[in-house]
Amino acid sequence: MSFELPDIILQPASLLYKNIIQLRNTLFDHKIFRTWQSPFPVVSIGNISAGGTGKTPLVDWIAKYYLSLGYKPAIVSRGYGRNTKGVQLVSDGKTVFMKSNACGDETAMLAWNNREAIVVVAEKRKDAFTFIISRFAEAMPDVIILDDAFQHRQIGRNLDIVVINEKEPYFKAEMIPKGRLREPLINLARADLLVLSKITGSTTTAAIAKDLEQTGKPLIKARTAAGNLVCLSGMFNTAKENSSPSGIKALAFAGIGSPQSFLDTLREQGITIVAHRFFRDHESYTEKTIAALQLEADKKELTLVTTEKDYFRLLGQPELKEILKTLSCCYMKIQPEFTEGKELLKTMLNAVINR
Repeated sequence: MSFELPDIILQPASLLYKNIIQLRNTLFDHKIFRTWQSPFPVVSIGNISAGGTGKTPLVDWIAKYYLSLGYKPAIVSRGYGRNTKGVQLVSDGKTVFMKSNACGDETAMLAWNNREAIVVVAEKRKDAFTFIISRFAEAMPDVIILDDAFQHRQIGRNLDIVVINEKEPYFKAEMIPKGRLREPLINLARADLLVLSKITGSTTTAAIAKDLEQTGKPLIKARTAAGNLVCLSGMFNTAKENSSPSGIKALAFAGIGSPQSFLDTLREQGITIVAHRFFRDHESYTEKTIAALQLEADKKELTLVTTEKDYFRLLGQPELKEILKTLSCCYMKIQPEFTEGKELLKTMLNAVINR
């Protein structure tokens, strides 16, 4: 049974957290805490709230953009949810060495979707840079894409991008643990570029955009666009893409930061959500859980549909190997679709390389 802590506890805890964060930022601002400058150009993609902003699809888009120009990017991430420690080479730009249980579900997805990119995970991001300098001395990357690093000020960056989810309660946002803010909204002034993600074009979009424009920072708008629905009859068989998922009746399940956005995306594609099951972000699945999902789907004659991130998490759990051989499931690929500012983003990314 779950319960919520009362405000009498959460409010002081949030205030304490805010004060600690602001003290830390002040120490960086006054150079008491030092920022290490990388020998590579660095693009940081982060957020100001906890999870579910659409950060990972943007990291993926930026990696693909640099690869399309002939540059060699390296993605550096902490690797949330992994069962390893220290610096780990996920991919050398030729071979993906690790499953999601060892490097994190998002990181595994980024590595497999960008096979020519170097991917490294490390709790201390500077250690990842040191490793890259040593390991790839003969073929250095052209740019480092630093994942989830707005708060990670130990590493300098040439472009600091912050992603903000339109669906977050922006005007009534509260600090952790009462709310989901990782630092006060005033600290958006530290960013170089803001991306308002998962937009719907509603009055909320206009109101938040207007407020963000008051920061004086360039603002880009992006919606979540669905790619193909990839269906598998047993996850060790060949995937089959279904470019026309309309009419599917689904039992949707996900363990992500913003699961409601996932359901909205499925509905936009004409998929009928008959039932859904949500899990914690990065939560590991068990055989019992997956078997129960499959049983429910079979009884109701529904198709199991999940996210690409969840798909990679499932594949990375050895204990699920047998049940995955027979699991009938689909996953939806997604990507950012820029409604305003795409050329500005490209210009700013190009400037990082051509500094």
